[in-house]
Amino acid sequence: MSKKILLVEDDETLLGVLKYNLEKEGYQVATSTDGANALEVFRKFTPDMVVLDIMLPGLDGFEVCRILRKESSVPVLMLTAKTQEVDKVIGLELGADDYMTKPFSIRELSARIKAILRRSETPLETSDKLVSGDLVVDLKEHKVKLSDKEIELSPKEFDLLAFMVRHKKRVFSRSYLLDKVWSYDFEGDERTVDVHIRWLRQKIETDPSQPKRLLTIRGFGYKFEG
Repeated sequence: MSKKILLVEDDETLLGVLKYNLEKEGYQVATSTDGANALEVFRKFTPDMVVLDIMLPGLDGFEVCRILRKESSVPVLMLTAKTQEVDKVIGLELGADDYMTKPFSIRELSARIKAILRRSETPLETSDKLVSGDLVVDLKEHKVKLSDKEIELSPKEFDLLAFMVRHKKRVFSRSYLLDKVWSYDFEGDERTVDVHIRWLRQKIETDPSQPKRLLTIRGFGYKFEG
């Protein structure tokens, strides 16, 4: 069955071009030109992916992404004419999977979509376990094994690692991780995340000074590469 994509873009000319080309590639495509309508279409169409412009009338793309993340883990690719780094950071903090700045080629967009859909289909979880190579996070037993050897983690280290492995290859800011792993009522600061990442690297990386799994994405935050 062909994948379903929701395109949200207020430039109707660009919207038409994108829809035409994606349908040529075999995707089912639904469209919307404003944020509020996009959410309605999303709930009825249940797409496999959302391509979302930031500058929209009414609800902007940031707010739409925020609402989508409360309702679904569907992959989101954000589009914008802006080039400021802050927009990329905000989009990634809200849970966007990727980010493209206009103008872009149809070929580049198609390649990004295929890559994101491929990642989203990668099985990370088998029953109560998250598996990434020789690393196994057992959610039921609350244990972690590396090369079949159990490693000792604090409860918060476990929670952070499980979150990162579950969302492999997604970039998260420190503030987003504080929210999702430590929750809103945590009174510490973002350095807490840095400290826990450092502790985890000491336990799961072959060379903590040159990590291969828990990577720092300069200007954004962290991601679990696998």
